[in-house]
Amino acid sequence: MKFWCSSLVVAALLLGNAYAARAQTEITLLVPGPMGRETVDKLIAGFESETGDKVKATYGQGSRETPPYGTRQLVAHGQALDVSIIFAPYPPAVASGNVDPKSATRLARIVLGLSVRKGAPRPDISTTAAVKRTLLAAKSIVIVDPSTGTLGGQAMDSLKKLGLVEQVKPKLKTVEGSQEAEAMVAKGEAELFIGPEVSDKLRDGVDLAGPLPRGASTPIDVVGYVSSKAKDPKAAKALLQYLASPEAEAAYKAARLEPTH
Repeated sequence: MKFWCSSLVVAALLLGNAYAARAQTEITLLVPGPMGRETVDKLIAGFESETGDKVKATYGQGSRETPPYGTRQLVAHGQALDVSIIFAPYPPAVASGNVDPKSATRLARIVLGLSVRKGAPRPDISTTAAVKRTLLAAKSIVIVDPSTGTLGGQAMDSLKKLGLVEQVKPKLKTVEGSQEAEAMVAKGEAELFIGPEVSDKLRDGVDLAGPLPRGASTPIDVVGYVSSKAKDPKAAKALLQYLASPEAEAAYKAARLEPTH
């Protein structure tokens, strides 16, 4: 009887230790900054409250081919975290073997929009034709350098789609990142910024005019992957599933990201 009781005590202790270890799991998460830190931080808090796991988030640029690399390039260079979120296109990241391609989960889409100086008249961007007129009439336009970010490449693609590259070239300025572009708009050094329409990314002195219509811009897919070397694959998958949940979709929509459904 003593042996039986002792065995039960040992088993209970082992189970307790296993549960404690599970409850203390830390999942690392790589996030493109343009998704919006405020939005992602709220989702992380919700996941931690629901599961007891902890999430350590690292924010980077959406795409950058030179140091500091964007999240897509970090994955391709072997620096994927337990869960990595990247912007399309992502073949090099997937081909690197650093993420599980079967875990690919589309979370949302980044929509491009126009930003103007706070208090400036809102330009008409209700239709593709209106966007074209607005860009032609602008005295200056700033975008992220296409060589340093997905959003800059997408902005340039929009200008190509509208057939305006040559026409706006004399007044087109490129900068390293969205913050620099917004600073130029806030100071009146650029009239328009073609960048991400994310509600919590704006600096003081800048207003969102609104999203560009589909005829002027194609939204950018935001996709999450589980690392092929995740410390706890089950926990990592649970986080990725949460980031694609109805709760997360509502948060993305509130932050002006386009839901996948």
